[in-house]
This record gives sequence, C-alpha cells and structure tokens, in this order.
Amino acid sequence: MTEHPEKQNLSWLGVGVWSILATFSGIGFWKTFSYVRRLFRQPKLQPRANPLLNEERAHLQAMAARVAAANLQAGIETRRLPDGRARLVLCAGTRNFREPWARDFGFASFGLLELGRQQAVKETLEVFLLTQKPAGQFPVKIHSTRIFDRYLYSLLGREQPVEAPIRPKYITAHKTVSLDGNALLVIAFLNYICRTRDRDFARRHWNAIKRAALWLENYALEADGLLHQSAFADWADSVGRTGKILYTNVLYWKALHDLAHAADHNGQPADGAYFAAKARQIKESVNAHFWRADLGYYVTSKLFDNLSSSGNLLAVAWGMASKAQAHSVLDRMVAFKMADPVPTQVVHRAYPQKLIAIENRLGGIGHYHTYAAWLWLGAWHVIALTRMERLTEAEDLLHRIARVIVRDGTVHEVYDPGGHYLSTFWYTSEAPLTWSAGMVVYAWHVYQRWLSGEPFAPNL
Repeated sequence: MTEHPEKQNLSWLGVGVWSILATFSGIGFWKTFSYVRRLFRQPKLQPRANPLLNEERAHLQAMAARVAAANLQAGIETRRLPDGRARLVLCAGTRNFREPWARDFGFASFGLLELGRQQAVKETLEVFLLTQKPAGQFPVKIHSTRIFDRYLYSLLGREQPVEAPIRPKYITAHKTVSLDGNALLVIAFLNYICRTRDRDFARRHWNAIKRAALWLENYALEADGLLHQSAFADWADSVGRTGKILYTNVLYWKALHDLAHAADHNGQPADGAYFAAKARQIKESVNAHFWRADLGYYVTSKLFDNLSSSGNLLAVAWGMASKAQAHSVLDRMVAFKMADPVPTQVVHRAYPQKLIAIENRLGGIGHYHTYAAWLWLGAWHVIALTRMERLTEAEDLLHRIARVIVRDGTVHEVYDPGGHYLSTFWYTSEAPLTWSAGMVVYAWHVYQRWLSGEPFAPNL
C-alpha cells in the first residue's frame, strides 16, 4: 500500500526545512567560531600608564635621591687625629653616631663615589689605615666620645662635641671582635681603586689591605674556611647570634673575590692566584653550608633557618648566587612581604627573645634587627632586583623608599613595621644615617645606569 502523496510532500518538506536550518546553523556556528577565534587572537588590553603619574613618580624619586645625597655629604667633616693631623672623614650620623664607623663607611662609600666625593673616601680610608693594627685588624670605629656621653647628648637633644681628637676603638660595646668591618673596608678600598684608578694609593697600601683579609683567616676555625663570629659582633649587633653567619661570610667572599681581581690588575699575580682560590673555596662552602633548596634561600646559620635579607641580597647583588638561586631568594622575599611597607625588613622571622640584647628590650626596640626595616637593605634589594632584570619590582621599591624619605625630609636609620621611623622615649632613629643615605644614592645610580643600557660595573 503506497503512502498518501500529501504525506510524502510534507515529509520531504520537513527534510528540506531541517536541511536549510542545519545549513544556516552551520554557517552561524562557523561565523561565531571565527569571530571568537579572531577575538582571542588579539593581544590582551594592557593598562596604559598615566603620563602625569609616571612624571610624578620620577619627580618624587629624583627628589628623594637629592635628599639622600645631601644627607650623605652632610656627614663629611674635618676631624683631628691624636698627632695633630686633620683628615676628611665620613661620620655615621649627627645625633647618635657623629664618628666614622668602619661598617657604615664601608657601605656609604659606594654612594660617595657616585657623587664624585673621592677625596672624602680616600682620606677616611687613610684614617682607618693609619690606625690598623700590625696583624691587620681595623678599628670598629674611630671616636672621641664615650658611649654614655654620646647617649646623654642625644637624649637631651644636644650636638656631640667634635673638638677632641678621634681615636680608634677595636672592640664592640659588647666586648667582642667585629669581623664585618674589616671585610667592608677591604671592599671599600678596592671599589675606590676600581672607580678612580688611583694606582699609587693601591701600591702604597696593598700590603695593609692584604693583612686585613689575612687577619680574617684567624676566625676560619674549620676546613671549610668559613668565618666564626661571637655574639653581638656584626651589623645586627643587638642579636646574640654566633658561629658561621651568612652575612659575614658573604662579605668575606666578596673581599677575597675583589682582592683576586685587583691583584691581577696591579701586578701581583701570586696574590691573585691565592685570593682567587680562597674566594672559590668560600663560595662553595657558603652554598654547601647555607643554601636550602627546600626553603629557596640562604639560611642565616645552621641554628637559624630564617631568611635574613642582608646576606641573601648581597649574594644576589654581587653575583655570588646563581640565577636560579637569585630568583628564588627574591620570590621568597615577595612571599614574605619583606619590602612592605618600607624596604626592607631584616629577617622574615624573628630570633628568640632571649638572644636580643637586654638594653634593646628594655628600651622598647627589641625588633630593631628583626621586624624593623632599613633603607640600606632596601637599596641592596633594588640593586639585586635590577641585576636580575626585575625592573618593575625595582622601580616599585625605589618609589616606596622615595615616599618615606620625602615624607620625613631625611633618611632615617630604621623604620618600624608600620612604616614610620622608629622612636621611643629611650631611643629615636638616627637622622640622617649616612650608611643608608649612601646606599640609596648608590642604588639610584645603579638603577638609572641599567635603564640607560650600561652593564653592571665589574666590581659588582
């Protein structure tokens, strides 16, 4: 029995309609797919920087650099030695530390050379060289006032007297021997030679600088060559950390590394070979002893596995850390928010209270070398980020540094976790601190040179 013709026509009509619909659907789908594909092939819309805001940021940073430069140069004074001779010296500050400190000057000298103050660097170096012990030890500082007098003048808001001749002091306030000052003066001397090409100065004092490095070897108590230190003996001198400390040994490596290079350029091939071999040993030992791949940074010591910014940032900025290690350290510091709000915090996790000096705890500044922030560390943070070509982060840190300097009108010694300079009834942050001012100046110039396409200087 055949199907009715009308039903057959309706059936074919349905097929035709569905065919037409399918065709149009296919075309629509293809057009939609093509449109979406074209859409996602376009690059993502990037936020356009406001030229005015960029100009304001640049202006703020330039203003902060000028303040830091003025603060640094204000610390240069003519002081009298016991034999009547006078020398230009860089004092660490004006209120609490109106005297040359080996450690402070060692870092601040980088900024002085950027400003063309070679004579101040040279004469301050000469003062330390004149007071070096025969075995090679440099003074911790060269002063003319006792600690109690200095504190009393500061507490009552009076200027420290500067009429008395300055004399060397070889032990710390905690009656310990400090190692980092010796290493830093070696580094500062060699940086001065590298930047000025003062070959006569290098020749006259080469043996003294060698003795300064060899003196440090007395504190390498084990076959790995790493230095051992006493409590309260390095820059974080309110913390009783002892033994092999990262910061001190990174400085030691840098001093040996730079001595090896300088020896080659000053006709001392035997010294060059000796110090190059020592530098290689210390670098290997630092990596073996302090690097923790599971944590992603160099630990402070075997006892303390916290991230201390001083040793880690110097290892990155000076090229001791490998590229992978450097990025790992910088990533961990971001994760720990160590540059918030002021760059940069001393450690990501504090030391036990029992190791903090009693005078700091009683004075309400137990966090002075833990959760507080120091701009000299922030400056090395900028340099480390710049070296690793993380320029957006480096610029952000420079801007944070600039904001607090312009806000306060000076470079303060230390900042509390809230971002303000540290101040209690018993202690107020030194202002200006030439150590931090010098490092801010140096970081600013390093960053600007990198933007202009200049590579890092060989001594870095």
